[in-house]
Amino acid sequence: NTDTTPDPGAGGLDLACGTCFDFHKFTDYLFLVGTEEGKIHKCSKHYSSQYLETYEAHHMAVYAVRWNNFHPRVFASCSADWTVKIWDHNYNEPMFTFDLGNSVGDVVWSPYSATVFGAVTDDGQVHIFDLSQEKYVPLCQQSVVQKKKTKVNHLVFNKHYPVILVGDDRGNALTLKLSPNLRKCLKDKAYSRENEVAKMEKLLELVREPPEETAAN
Repeated sequence: NTDTTPDPGAGGLDLACGTCFDFHKFTDYLFLVGTEEGKIHKCSKHYSSQYLETYEAHHMAVYAVRWNNFHPRVFASCSADWTVKIWDHNYNEPMFTFDLGNSVGDVVWSPYSATVFGAVTDDGQVHIFDLSQEKYVPLCQQSVVQKKKTKVNHLVFNKHYPVILVGDDRGNALTLKLSPNLRKCLKDKAYSRENEVAKMEKLLELVREPPEETAAN
C-alpha cells in the first residue's frame, strides 16, 4: 500500500534545485524528485505545496531516481557522491548502498528483473548488478570509453533484446550486448511480476532491521 498522507515534518517546499524526477510505475500521482543538495522528495500530484517524505539521501547532487519496474515500494538513486542506493520508500534509510568509486551519472532498473540494475560512472565504466545473485559487488564492470576524455552519463536497457545503450557527454550513444550470465531472465518464460516482487521482497527482509529481542529473564 502507498501512503498518500503528507509528512508533517516535511514542511513546505524549499528552494533547492531539482535535478531529476520519476513517476511511480503503478500509482500515477506519486513521484520522486532528486535535488542538487542531495535530498530526495517523495511527492504527490494531490499535494502541490507539501512533500509526502524527504530522504536525506546523498551528500552531493542526485543525478537520477528510478522506481523499480516490478516492486511498488522500491526505488534507486545515484549521485555525484559516488554512490548508488536502493530504497524502500517506507524507510528513511537505504536498504543497500554501493560505492562505485566515481561520480555516478545514471542508474536504471532492468525491464525484465526486479533485482537487476545498471549504473554508469564518470570514469567511463558501466556497472551491472543483480542483487539476487550478488548483493555487494557488480556482476559486470567494464570500461566503454577512454578515461579522462569522455564521461558516460546515461544508460537504458532494451525491453526486448539483451542490449543496453550508453550515452556520453560528447553526444555519442554506444550499443552494448549483455553477456549470457547477465540476460538469463530474458530466456525465462516463467517469470512474472508476482515472482519478481517476491524475489525483491525476500532481499528486503534480509537487510531490514530485525525486531529487538526480549531480554531473557
